[in-house]
Amino acid sequence: MPRTATSDPDVRDPAVLLLVEDDEGDAFLVRELLTDAAPEISILTVATLADAEAQATRADCALLDLGLPDSSGLEGLVRLRRVAPETPVVVLTGLDDAHLGIEAVRAGAHDYLSKGGVDGERLARAIRYAIARGRAERSERALLEAQLHAQENARLERGLLPTALVRDPGTRLLAGYRPGRRRAVLGGDFYDAVELDDGTLHVAIGDVCGHGADEAALGVCLRIAWRSLTLAQRPAPEVLRTMDRLLVHERHRPDLFTTFALLAVAPDRRSVDVWLAGHPPPVLIGEDGSRELAIDRVHLPLGLVDDQRWEPRTVALPERWTLLLYTDGLIEGRAGDGPVRLGVDGLTEAVDALGGAARATAAGDELLDALIDHVEQLNGGPHADDVAAVLVSSRAR
Repeated sequence: MPRTATSDPDVRDPAVLLLVEDDEGDAFLVRELLTDAAPEISILTVATLADAEAQATRADCALLDLGLPDSSGLEGLVRLRRVAPETPVVVLTGLDDAHLGIEAVRAGAHDYLSKGGVDGERLARAIRYAIARGRAERSERALLEAQLHAQENARLERGLLPTALVRDPGTRLLAGYRPGRRRAVLGGDFYDAVELDDGTLHVAIGDVCGHGADEAALGVCLRIAWRSLTLAQRPAPEVLRTMDRLLVHERHRPDLFTTFALLAVAPDRRSVDVWLAGHPPPVLIGEDGSRELAIDRVHLPLGLVDDQRWEPRTVALPERWTLLLYTDGLIEGRAGDGPVRLGVDGLTEAVDALGGAARATAAGDELLDALIDHVEQLNGGPHADDVAAVLVSSRAR
């Protein structure tokens, strides 16, 4: 039957009705009634509950007879609702039993009609109202799920993106986070910073591969472990080994890994020890331009091998400096039209074009937002992956 648009306010689009009726005479009568009263509704007829279960998800509404060759009474309604809980069901039966009608509604039917007391208009109205209510219920569920999802993401984000524990007034730390376009699903990017009593500044950034609540929860777990061990003043190699073991035991898939960068800036702020576990090196933003820190040893990501030897690389810092730490989502987007990726070179060029060291020192928060906006613009929109970035600025004491 051709499907045409309807002006009925309760049905916005052409709809498909699944007619579950084994009596061909009754099925013919229903089709005739709806041809006149609801020509916009396309009818798919099946004679058994098994066929109805196979077709139910294709329909906007099911019109169900309670007496079928393979089911009787409310059994068919219960089975159909179990298979297709989002498809509204209107019961149409030869039994004029008010008690049974109440039980049918309790079992999930949207309406209960007797074959002997229904005309075309009443039947069409019941189907239209059932479709409208079904759509409203789906919208309400989707809204509730979105709200719950947003609340879950907010809780996880608070765990992934903490308040840094930095007391030194001469050190400035700014952080930015931008979720990727593929989700309102939270990813596993995280960062943290802790200054110890001796003045050593520890900064960490990591990226759990994958997206979703499980990956985000694992990122929170790793960040809290890092902060706790760092505040306990455990040596960095011990911290990294412990995080590696924790990741292996806590991950929900054996192939999950985490890239991680750990920096320990000396109390005089003139040097930094760097450990990289499969993570991009930081960018040094200086008066003479921006460049990637030259790190000649990059370890494998956490979760891939046992008993790595965690050796730092020590890099001298100028009197005034800014370090940009980031997750790879910042550089994996396109550098404009075409397939070329931004990469580290494109990132350093963007930093310099946006003001570099002068802007990082005077308005680091503006530089960070402008940088993320700029690389998104080059990419032609938000990145597929999440982006986390941290700017740390200081001067020698």
